[in-house]
Amino acid sequence: MNKIPESESKPVIGISTGDLNGIGYEIIIKSLYDNRLYEMMTPVVYGLSKAASFHRKLINATDFNFNIVRKAENINHKKANLVNLHDNEIRIDIGKSTQISGEQALLSLEAATDDLKKGVINALVTGPINKKNIQSEHFHFPGHTEYLASKFQVNDSLMLMVNNNLRIGVITGHIPVNEISKTLSVDLILHKIEILANSLLVDFGIRSPRIAILGLNPHAGDEGLLGNEENTIIKPAIEKAKEKGHIVFGPYPADGFFGSSSFNKFDGILAMYHDQGMLPFKTLSFESGVNYTAGLPVIRTSPAHGTAYEIAGKDMASADSFRAALYLACDIWNHRKQYAEISANPLKAAKHEAEN
Repeated sequence: MNKIPESESKPVIGISTGDLNGIGYEIIIKSLYDNRLYEMMTPVVYGLSKAASFHRKLINATDFNFNIVRKAENINHKKANLVNLHDNEIRIDIGKSTQISGEQALLSLEAATDDLKKGVINALVTGPINKKNIQSEHFHFPGHTEYLASKFQVNDSLMLMVNNNLRIGVITGHIPVNEISKTLSVDLILHKIEILANSLLVDFGIRSPRIAILGLNPHAGDEGLLGNEENTIIKPAIEKAKEKGHIVFGPYPADGFFGSSSFNKFDGILAMYHDQGMLPFKTLSFESGVNYTAGLPVIRTSPAHGTAYEIAGKDMASADSFRAALYLACDIWNHRKQYAEISANPLKAAKHEAEN
């Protein structure tokens, strides 16, 4: 298959629609409404033209139109494109979790992922899915992160929540709370530190990134009084990371760390478990936060919220987070491109280092 010629100035961004009974189509349409977006990227939505029309009417966006194509190779680089996956009649039950909506979400994700693997698109922004109704023989993962890691044969990746200069990764992702302690290890923490450090350098253009590590227990264990994981696992991992040249600090008690705004002093933060990182992030950045999967050979971002069934079809959904996900995908594409150019040209690398 021939790839779309890669533009020198802007990437082709694939978009999976997520659950068609949720706010996915709404936030996609609202994000693509501004024609100025097409100066930075070429958007390609993988979905259903009938579903798009249905949602356009719900939010009174009748003056917005997609350029409908059968394959991404036929897109228009100056418009919002939609790869129409089929013309079958599909029942849309706004605000409800159904088997059909799960099937269509997976169909969209698989089509976009296939084109991402082939290099037809340069990055992927995923719409919110229902992690229960999407489960099938082809999708048996806790979420997008694990699915994409499997598709691109990556042993491990890092769910990184991003909002401007706030970047929080979680060492243990979608696992039960009672499995966190026994899942943590020196090697796991060290590996996540290395993924984050490399992503901050390559994907975000930050030289010598400063990374903070949170503790597991209240008060970071209080010198062993409230738990030993800090002394036996987390601190040894930090020391090994320092030996490898990483600039790492901690472990910090999570409450005081965020309560005192200490997080502003670091380029990246690693939380020990999902809610430890997600609670402060969504408190600070719910409207405009982005979920980025670090550690993949490809670029994938998504909004930091879910399907929001309760407001679906009511023209109440904010597109800020999804729009931020589109912009972040572009930024990372540009940073990776710049990093590759600098790495391939020693003289350019020396000049870049002198300037920074």
